[in-house]
Amino acid sequence: MKTKAVRLYGENDLRLEEFELPQVKSDEILMKVVSDSLCMSSYKAAIQGAKHKRVPDDVANNPIIIGHEFCGELVEIGDDWKGKYQIGQKVTIQPAIANNGYSAPGYSYNYCGGDATYIILPPEAMREDCLLPYDGDGFFCGSLSEPSSCVIGAYHANYHTTAGVYEHKMGIVEGGKLALLASVGPMGLAAIDYAIHADRKPSVMVVTDIDDARLERAASIFTVEEAAKNGIKLTYVNTGKCEDPVKELMELSDGTGYNDVVVFAPVPALIEQADDILGHDGCLNFFSGPSNPQFKAPFNFYDVHYDATHIVGTSGGNTDDMRESLKMMAEGKLTAAALVTHVGGLNSVVDATLNLPKIPGGKKLIYTHIDLPLTAITEFEEKGKDEPLFAELAKMVAKTNGLWNAEAEAYLLENAKKI
Repeated sequence: MKTKAVRLYGENDLRLEEFELPQVKSDEILMKVVSDSLCMSSYKAAIQGAKHKRVPDDVANNPIIIGHEFCGELVEIGDDWKGKYQIGQKVTIQPAIANNGYSAPGYSYNYCGGDATYIILPPEAMREDCLLPYDGDGFFCGSLSEPSSCVIGAYHANYHTTAGVYEHKMGIVEGGKLALLASVGPMGLAAIDYAIHADRKPSVMVVTDIDDARLERAASIFTVEEAAKNGIKLTYVNTGKCEDPVKELMELSDGTGYNDVVVFAPVPALIEQADDILGHDGCLNFFSGPSNPQFKAPFNFYDVHYDATHIVGTSGGNTDDMRESLKMMAEGKLTAAALVTHVGGLNSVVDATLNLPKIPGGKKLIYTHIDLPLTAITEFEEKGKDEPLFAELAKMVAKTNGLWNAEAEAYLLENAKKI
């Protein structure tokens, strides 16, 4: 079978190509990819090429398929897996395959990555139980379950202590005070969503950014009223307009500081701000991964010693986090569509990936079997004046407060130009 895929050959060298897939072996599975969400990690792999830890040294001669936030259907199942999976089953994948070193789909495989029409799933994905069924509506939710699982993993990784007891209590403090800094990008939105709708909730949540438009969009999706219904006092703050951000944030905590603080941007001043607002036994989670290996920021070690403040960092979620994400999405508890701001076809992947940091907005959602320029959802109505496809999509997203949805996805897959 032939596939079309975006392959990485080296630094800044991505190519959309058509090529033949080998015959599926007894321990492999052939998958039709439907959607893939572009990740900043793919951008990092694309600009670093073979220098990236997950990309093979011989990528120039044996290119890999990029993309690791994908969802689709199983087409052909090798004999070894016929008792566990079924043809036509909707699935996604946990790319951080256990016991697989640095190798991962979207970084390391010649025939497995999300930015393709058809791929071959390697045996280790099934052997390590990383091929996960998704029973909810829309393929895009399956794609977004991976980034959502990263946020879930961050919440689970936070920990707290009891004086004199050498045992960590994992997770954020239930009924505690939570601050999410620089938290209205796609991952920050997922963090707000999860805090409101997970079983363990804070009683106070403060969300900050320095962009009014982004804050307003977040507040329109995850409203103060919705948070209040779930027992959370939610406040959005533009710290760029605060004369003394630390003072204002401390006042919102009633002067006690925060049990849990999560930082969503690799900015030294932001980390310092997070440190300053930690309360007793406060846990700072540095979520945003810097590209500079020498990235450093000051931290108050007086408070570490006398006030038990501490720091954790997480990169990705594990398979249980992803299962939790998929379950909550299938039950309608998480709003995956809040992360999506752009939609495009496989033809738009090369340019979008190489320019990802320059493209504003949240997640860029790719449908791999269609030909469509990367388009912001906010542009649908204007484009609809000349193109009937976008006119219909504009009507559909208007029903869900401007958010992408399963109805729009189904219409796009049926009516868009095929790649």
